[in-house]
Amino acid sequence: MNETISRMMQHRSIRKYSDRPVTKDLVEQIVSAGQMASSSSNVQAYSVIAVTDAARKAKLAELCGDQAYVAKCPVFLVWCADLSRLKRAAERHIPSQATYEGTMENFIVATVDAALAAQNAAVAAESLGLGIVYIGGIRNQSEQVASLLELPRLAYPVFGMCLGYPDQDPGLRPRLPLPAVLHWNGYDAAGQDEQVAAYDEVMSKYLHERTGGTKDTPWSELMAEKLAQPARLHMREFLRKRGFKLK
Repeated sequence: MNETISRMMQHRSIRKYSDRPVTKDLVEQIVSAGQMASSSSNVQAYSVIAVTDAARKAKLAELCGDQAYVAKCPVFLVWCADLSRLKRAAERHIPSQATYEGTMENFIVATVDAALAAQNAAVAAESLGLGIVYIGGIRNQSEQVASLLELPRLAYPVFGMCLGYPDQDPGLRPRLPLPAVLHWNGYDAAGQDEQVAAYDEVMSKYLHERTGGTKDTPWSELMAEKLAQPARLHMREFLRKRGFKLK
């Protein structure tokens, strides 16, 4: 296992940060590393908003579901799928031709581009001694976030990312067994339930230890409960208003 893989295998979500500042130069290095991620047809259909203003972070923390670490982290990055740049290019070069920037395919491309770049940036940040945690709660109140950050049409916030120097040392969260996710030459459903059952045991033990015995719900039960709860049902209409036709 080389140094890069070893570091990746040590990833932990960090939610508590020291007062040590994260410089503008460091943020630029990290996002530059993110830019080197693969991009479908080189469209690079994403933008990043680096939020350092305390009042703005506090508002975003509120919009994310009162997640205090959004306000307290030195830098909060908002990763946005962004097709507005491509739309402007089309208006400049082929103003009389119909374009398809709002299709489902381009929506997927932009969302994946943002995710790939963000994960590159996360690895870069951790290599520099910083910690991160992704914030899906940025989509809780998408309209308000888009307005606060002045996002153009055809751009939407995919997720946030807290960035700072860790002030905690959480344990590693176990992942599913490799055979549950790695299939050779085709999807193999045989044995999947057994793999999940084995993971349930691991996660129950992990939660029991992490919570001091107050929680030990198996992973599959937690996922079942999650699926039973409606989540962010406003997103389809929000995306339509942003210019994504999703068809």
